Amino acid sequence: MSENDGMDDWAEAMAEQADAEENGSENGDDVQVAELDELTDDAPITQEEKKKLDTILDIPVTISMEVGRSQISIRNLLQLNQGSVVELDRVAGEPLDVLVNGTLIAHGEVVVVNDKFGIRLTDVISQIERIKKLR
Repeated sequence: MSENDGMDDWAEAMAEQADAEENGSENGDDVQVAELDELTDDAPITQEEKKKLDTILDIPVTISMEVGRSQISIRNLLQLNQGSVVELDRVAGEPLDVLVNGTLIAHGEVVVVNDKFGIRLTDVISQIERIKKLR
């Protein structure tokens, strides 16, 4: 098989595809459009499902924001006093970790709203990534 034969096969395949797209068929079969029902979020929740959901929604969790971590010896810990500086494992400007019950769920940045600190989520960890970290 020469190189030109390969190009001819490629050109022939492209021509077949163009013909199929023009005629609305592929490999000689007629294409049929499937009719699908519209998905809606307003499906009614049964009373039993509502009760189960209410039970889950009332479970308390602890949410915390972590600026960084450091590992020091007990000797150095006991020498800490007012004005001491502890070096953390993060650089300035790096996003904070948002943890729920000790599990990383997002990254964020500190904001101040009405003289109170808050956090703006900048990146939420996907459920798949959270499951991977559990293993």
